[in-house]
Amino acid sequence: MWHLRRYASNPILAPTNRQWENRAVFNCAATEFEGRVLLLYRAQGSEGISRFGLAFSDDGYHISERLPEPVFEPDSDTEYEQLGVEDPRITKIGQTYYITYTAASRYPPVGDWDDRQHPKGSPWRVRVSVAHTHDFRTFTRHGVIISHIDSKDAALFPEKLDGQFVMIHRVVPDIRLAIADGLTHFKERGPILWPSPSGWDSDRIGVGAPPIKTPHGWVLIYHGVGQNRTYSLGLALLDLDDPTVTLARTTTPILKPEEPYEKRGVVPNVVFSCGAIQRDDQLLVYYGAADKVVGLATMPYQKLLDWAKAGRRQSSGR
Repeated sequence: MWHLRRYASNPILAPTNRQWENRAVFNCAATEFEGRVLLLYRAQGSEGISRFGLAFSDDGYHISERLPEPVFEPDSDTEYEQLGVEDPRITKIGQTYYITYTAASRYPPVGDWDDRQHPKGSPWRVRVSVAHTHDFRTFTRHGVIISHIDSKDAALFPEKLDGQFVMIHRVVPDIRLAIADGLTHFKERGPILWPSPSGWDSDRIGVGAPPIKTPHGWVLIYHGVGQNRTYSLGLALLDLDDPTVTLARTTTPILKPEEPYEKRGVVPNVVFSCGAIQRDDQLLVYYGAADKVVGLATMPYQKLLDWAKAGRRQSSGR
């Protein structure tokens, strides 16, 4: 099995001395915008609140512009974003850029259970939220779209299926599918991908970049966690017409933590992707490394197509 190839000048984004991003810069979404690669990245300052910053690359490898202030911050009017906004994914449908992200907060205290008795606060709460934009300067929020359960790692498919929005998200430990006529009231269709019984992704899995459409199926770059708590990346292939059907899946990671910036950071031993784009003949995969910096890894796009083609043939017995 082939692997992603790291960019020699990694990391491509790192914390700065600005207060809002002086602790960590990681887990960025990626898209093409006005002829450039746009990276919408998660940033944390010393207070630990997550916000989104914006950077641009003319060639996909070198950062040519980086805005000095965050472009998307937690909404102070909702209880769901007390700890910030995390891990964006960008899906373009028509002329609209949809951003799925995780709203992070703590569960409200129940009865006498409060922060004085529990100094670390009440349990972590994560919810899938959506916003959209046309220019990455102004954003329209649609709020939490799956409110009844902890869920994250969400991404929309880049086109509607049967006139409906289709979204994948993660409820521990599985990747699940949900559909909706609009951007609210998503209906669950249940798990579509599970952790492997053993090996590198045996504990939990979650989607990376939004699904990539190929003639052979939808390719998912996904992260998996094993019993050793190492986050690595793999691939899965879903049926074009029925994405609840998995046609193929890698048995070994295509990228795992090996470099110092991937093994040591805020959270050690992590590679975690939220964005990938095709640029010329390459697939560019942007990933968070050790929850500290942003790295880039690449593969020839034809290799991705070859893998998908082989996976489809094998699933059909041809």
